[in-house]
Amino acid sequence: MEITPEIAKRLDQLNEKYQAMGQDMNAYLEGLQYMDYLKYWDYVHTDTLLSLQNPRTSFPDEKIFIMYHQITELFFKLCIHEYEQIADKKGIKVDYLIQKLKRIVHYFDGLNTTYGIMIDGMEKEQFLKFRMALLPASGFQSAQYRMIELYSTNLVNLIQKDYAAKNPDVKNLSIKEMFQHIYWKTGATELATGRKTLTLIQFEEKYSEQFLVLAEKCAKGNVYARYNELPEVDKKNPELMQLMRDLDSNINVNWCLQHYKSAVRYLQGDPDIIAATGGTNWQKFLPPRFQRIIFYPELWSDEEKANWGKAWVEHALKG
Repeated sequence: MEITPEIAKRLDQLNEKYQAMGQDMNAYLEGLQYMDYLKYWDYVHTDTLLSLQNPRTSFPDEKIFIMYHQITELFFKLCIHEYEQIADKKGIKVDYLIQKLKRIVHYFDGLNTTYGIMIDGMEKEQFLKFRMALLPASGFQSAQYRMIELYSTNLVNLIQKDYAAKNPDVKNLSIKEMFQHIYWKTGATELATGRKTLTLIQFEEKYSEQFLVLAEKCAKGNVYARYNELPEVDKKNPELMQLMRDLDSNINVNWCLQHYKSAVRYLQGDPDIIAATGGTNWQKFLPPRFQRIIFYPELWSDEEKANWGKAWVEHALKG
């Protein structure tokens, strides 16, 4: 085979690369000679991926339940991949932030669009039976979703509203103190006693330390903090502002409502199945108008904040 100028140029570039790392290019070329061709199924690990659905019951629709939750976690990982880059970027610019937020919004658009699989894609009778075999596990225990919240906004915006209203100096609390009053902890307490459910106890034992480390990193690296680093003229960029509003409503309204619709479909009017949620009151926790978690309060009017989620609830639950 003739060594063309183009091939010679590429060999020189490779040699420079390996020399810079103190490596022998010839050894790498020899390894390349023996290397097998890459195959799609090896690259994507298809066989492994498709072997990860292991139902605990014999009800066919339990596989749907498992697979959609796995799909959800992969979408969350895509989001976190973008959030990490936002947090780590030095001297962030408006175009860069727009690019990353577009991707995250698209990922959540995909999640909200496909959630009908969970609402209408399983037989209710099967769900009510296999769900009882999964105690005390719950989608509430998705650590990646809680990470997304930390990456999205200042921790003070995730504090329980009642606690924040009674403590005007809440902004001056330490990260650790704020985390003790993060809103989602109220979503896994027993209806009758107010005590922590096993679902919450397990979740805190596994992830609390990791969440605190991330919360410290996100104090300056979350989307809201990076947004506030921009010059005032860039903060008023219409595309950026709309993307942030879309992200806020996608996560804190639309995603919550999808779960609420699913809970209504399968759990409403069945007191026995409430046990499958760990005894938590999802009717009071899932609707966005109760928690009123808002990532970017300055981008919403007082009226929009006062009626947070109300219009979406009325639209989503029609019929």
